[in-house]
Amino acid sequence: MDLPTFWFALIAALWLGYLFLEGFDFGVGMLLPVLGRTERERRVLINTIGPVWDGNEVWLIVAGGATFAAFPGWYAGLFSAAYLPMLVLLLALIGRGVAFEYRGKVDTARWRRSWDAVIVAASWVAPMMVGLVLSASVFGLPLDAGGNRVGGPLEILTWPNAVGALAVWGFSLLHGAVFLALKTDGEVRARAREFALRFGGPLLLPLAGHD
Repeated sequence: MDLPTFWFALIAALWLGYLFLEGFDFGVGMLLPVLGRTERERRVLINTIGPVWDGNEVWLIVAGGATFAAFPGWYAGLFSAAYLPMLVLLLALIGRGVAFEYRGKVDTARWRRSWDAVIVAASWVAPMMVGLVLSASVFGLPLDAGGNRVGGPLEILTWPNAVGALAVWGFSLLHGAVFLALKTDGEVRARAREFALRFGGPLLLPLAGHD
């Protein structure tokens, strides 16, 4: 195996690790208002990912660093052509992290509801941006022969890339439901299991169609 192939395989493994580990984090956030019907249940959901959500994001940082080190042209082209979704992803991850940390700082229902809304919104947006960026890397970035971005900031929104965004979103949502069915008990576990069984097939359809 030559050096470029080794680095490409390593970066692919880092992205897979990020999707599998951060995927259930996103899914739990998306399911917060669906499965957590009381404050206690929402606290249980957040506690399942509390010890690991920030550590899981290390995979994303390492994947970006490895891309910069091994393939600077790819890194520059990606951040140029996919600047808008990368920016939205960054803002979603920042907002989500702040919400996790600040949610319990004030003991009022309104305070918690506000930060819960941030967690849910960011958890829905982030996996779709990840899917959009990864699909654009596979199906082609809107760049010319000189590596310069062509078209407007929404040029990346093609049909294959949109399907990729839906695929990562659906995978994360199902992954979160299965994770909660394993990590919780009682009514929350029953709801998570029912959700996974009922919607698992439709949620995985974009993955099957993304060939």
